Amino acid sequence: MNIINTGMKSKATVNGKMDIVVVGASAGGVTALQQLVANIPEDFLGSIFVVLHIPAHSPSNLPSILTSAGNLTAVHPKNGEIIKPGKIYCAPPDHHMLLHGKKILVTKGPKENRFRPSIDALFRSAAYTYGNRVIGVILSGVLNDGTSGLWSVGRLGGLTIIQDPKEASHPEMPLNVLEYVKVKHQLQVKEISALITKSSGIYIMAKKRLPRRDLELMELELEIAIRDNAFEMGIMHMGELTPFTCPECNGVLIQLVEGKLIRFRCHTGHAYTASALLGDLSRTVEDKLWQCMRGLEETSILLSKINEHFKKLGQHKAARIFASKAVTTREKARIIHDSIFHHQIISEDLRYQED
Repeated sequence: MNIINTGMKSKATVNGKMDIVVVGASAGGVTALQQLVANIPEDFLGSIFVVLHIPAHSPSNLPSILTSAGNLTAVHPKNGEIIKPGKIYCAPPDHHMLLHGKKILVTKGPKENRFRPSIDALFRSAAYTYGNRVIGVILSGVLNDGTSGLWSVGRLGGLTIIQDPKEASHPEMPLNVLEYVKVKHQLQVKEISALITKSSGIYIMAKKRLPRRDLELMELELEIAIRDNAFEMGIMHMGELTPFTCPECNGVLIQLVEGKLIRFRCHTGHAYTASALLGDLSRTVEDKLWQCMRGLEETSILLSKINEHFKKLGQHKAARIFASKAVTTREKARIIHDSIFHHQIISEDLRYQED
C-alpha cells in the first residue's frame, strides 16, 4: 500500500459532514471519556475514535466501560475493518489505530512520545484522510501527546476542542495544546458532547490546502506508522539533523517544526516532542547512573575478594592495596548513589507545577 501523493492538497478535503471524531486522553481520561459518551445520543451518525494511554502489557476494558456509560457500542477494531457510523472505536493496547480511506488500520508502528497507541498518530491520519470533516478532542492527561495531532487537525480545517483545564483532573495535556495550537473551543466535557452532536450534522465545503512539502511530510509520517519503514521512506531528508540520539534505539534524530512546536524523529521511526525527548533523556541519565553505581559496587566486591585472597596467601602488602582500592571504589559508588536520589525526571510540564 503506497499512500504517497505529491499533490497540493490532502485527498480528504472533500465536501461532507463533520462525522469523524477523534479523542485523546491519558491520566484521568477514563472518567472524562465516560462523561463524554454518556451525552452522545443513540442516533449519532458520526464515528468516534479513542486513544487512551494504557500500559502495553495490560488488557483494556475500555470498550465495555464506554458501552456501559453511553448509548453507543464501543469496540477494539480489527486491522482493515470498515468504518461504520454510530460506533466508538478504541485503540487496542500496544497498537496504533489509524484511519486510511474507509478503513481502520491497527498497526505496530514505531512509538510516538513513548506511546503506542499514539494520539498524534491517530489525529494525523484522520486529518490527512478526512480533512475538515474531523473533530479533534483532547481530554485530561499529562505530557503532550496529542498536541502535534490536534495541530494537524486544525491545519486541515478540522474542529479543535480541548477539555477545560480547570475541569480536567490532569490539565497538562490540554494546557500543552493551548501553548501551540489555536484551539476553537475550550469546554467542559458535557459541553463538548453537545458540540460534537451539533457539529456532526454540519455540512462543510472543501477548502484547506497545504504546501507540497508539508503534505509530503504528513503522508510520510502516516506511512511510517503503518509500515515502520522510516529510513527507506526517506525521513532523514525531511528535517534538520541534530546532535541528539533516540532514547529508545539510539538512532540519529532529525528536527521537525510544526508552527511553534518542535518535534524529533529518528531514522527507525520513533517520534518525540521536545518535552517527551527531554523526559526520556533525563530518564536515560538515571538509568545510566544506576548502571555506573552497580558497576562500581561490583568492582568493590571483587577488589575485596582479591584482598581476602592475598591475605590467605600471606601477601599482606598486596592485600592492603586491594583493600584500599575497594574502600575508594565504594565511596565513588556512594557519591553516584546520592546523585541518583537528587536526579529529577524533567519535561515541559514542570512549568505547570506549583511553586
